[in-house]
Amino acid sequence: MRAEIAPPGPWNDRRFLELVEAVRERLLRERPQLLRQPPGPELRQRLEAFVTQVLARPGVAAGTVPAPGLVQAICAEMVGLGPIDALLGDDAVTEIMVNGPERVFVEREGRIQPYPARFRDADHLIETINRIVAPLGRRVDPAHPFVDARLPSGDRIHAIVPPLAVDGPVLTVRRFHRRRPSLDDLVRLGTLTADAAEFLAAAVRSRRNVLISGATSSGKTTTLIALLRAATHPWERVITLEEAAEIDLGPDRHVVRLEARPAGVDGQGAVPLRTLLRNALRMRPDRLVVGEVRGEEAADLLQALNTGHLGSVCTIHANGTLDALRRLEQLVLLAGENWAPSLVREQVSRAIHLVVHQERVRSGRRVVTEIAAVRPGGRVEPVPLQPHPEAERWRRDPTRAASTGRLATEGEGRADAWTADIR
Repeated sequence: MRAEIAPPGPWNDRRFLELVEAVRERLLRERPQLLRQPPGPELRQRLEAFVTQVLARPGVAAGTVPAPGLVQAICAEMVGLGPIDALLGDDAVTEIMVNGPERVFVEREGRIQPYPARFRDADHLIETINRIVAPLGRRVDPAHPFVDARLPSGDRIHAIVPPLAVDGPVLTVRRFHRRRPSLDDLVRLGTLTADAAEFLAAAVRSRRNVLISGATSSGKTTTLIALLRAATHPWERVITLEEAAEIDLGPDRHVVRLEARPAGVDGQGAVPLRTLLRNALRMRPDRLVVGEVRGEEAADLLQALNTGHLGSVCTIHANGTLDALRRLEQLVLLAGENWAPSLVREQVSRAIHLVVHQERVRSGRRVVTEIAAVRPGGRVEPVPLQPHPEAERWRRDPTRAASTGRLATEGEGRADAWTADIR
């Protein structure tokens, strides 16, 4: 891994901390309304203007602190992510991982590398986490040792602290990028072949139900967004349901976005995905999109897909196309509906038409490694497409390829013919 070179920050400098407190005191006296303003570019701009003004006043000993980036550093310490705040302005960064106060890693273009930033200590890191989640009505402490939230910017954060995090507080930030890659972009990036893109777009356009599987950070949501933008009409009413909202099809689409709500610090007020799904069914959806199926909502989703709600695209965590179906079956059974396993398998095979599996391969790229049609009885049958050149795991492990991993060496016909033969 290549260590990134960055200028040293003032975060451990006693003079800098005293200066931050001096600015904070003046802010509380003169502009307290700024602290009540929601986080965002407007707050940062106003705060930077105020800090610049304060530093220019007589009696403020700013000259004793290194000058480059001082205003930005003070603002980052007051309303931002402190030592790692600058990473939020780097569009190449897709993930930020903080393992305790002294170890920071970033992901750029699929590759993870160290970042030379340090928090003062564990308390500084926890203070930074709470500063970010406080406007959302959340906090972390020994009684509430983890938090999962979406920031106003769209970035998702997860934090877990002692006693659950044995070696100190851990913070993970998954960046949200406003740019929406098209299917053509994904082909150029090597996520899938042109053959596969044409086929999947035709499948979604013809209102097949598609389940996209893969591990965390394998690119499932990006592929889902590209598919929906390429293969749905702008006037189709798409209702998205997520634990933390990530799916954004753009302002030119007829989209309703719903986000689950966790319980507050008092343990009350939770609204799970299952409740959202039941509400969504009363909102005249043309397509239902579940950002990640992982709980009791699977039972309601299965019933919806089997009662005329076609054209849905959902994601699920699984190791392959067959595993994705089995995991969906398991989630339905765990929902406590007292269905026989054989009935659940039959219902799943009727509800899901295609399963797409995606992985992050050795090169760091996100790649579609499998596309399979679902057959009666819950079997999967590989769709005959040109294989992706980086779908190597199935050649390395032929024992797993018996039912899910074989991709034919050449395509057969046009996408319309493929989708006509899915069922």
